[in-house]
Amino acid sequence: MWILLSPSLEDYLEEIYRFHTSLGVVRVTDISHKLNVSLPSVTKAMRKLKALNYITYQKYGHIALTATGNETGKFLVRRNQIIQEFLLMLQANCNIAAEAEAIEHYLSKSTIGSFQALVVFMRKNPDVYQQFYAFLESCQMLDS
Repeated sequence: MWILLSPSLEDYLEEIYRFHTSLGVVRVTDISHKLNVSLPSVTKAMRKLKALNYITYQKYGHIALTATGNETGKFLVRRNQIIQEFLLMLQANCNIAAEAEAIEHYLSKSTIGSFQALVVFMRKNPDVYQQFYAFLESCQMLDS
């Protein structure tokens, strides 16, 4: 069972998951540098995530994901990827990563699922996507 996390704790868990899958080892300093936050802030967040059973962590030790933490972290990373793919598909003229980060915490799983369905549909129907892309190019809706 997932407990609703604050956007900040979601960011911490997402980065823990990323470090865990890419390096296997997660340290407080890694998280501090990646999120550009102080070590005490990371430690405080680790205590909260541990209390919620998302991670195991001992002061000055490595951070490990619990089964719930792993499942939730995987969802959080995938959610970010889906939003970025959606924004790319829309040809959004913005910093895609920053935009996805700004909105990801406020969308329901249902909305994320709808984004994913549309992205997959467009991938499987390139002719439809080309029509959409041509439409975007012709009207420049937000630029005027």
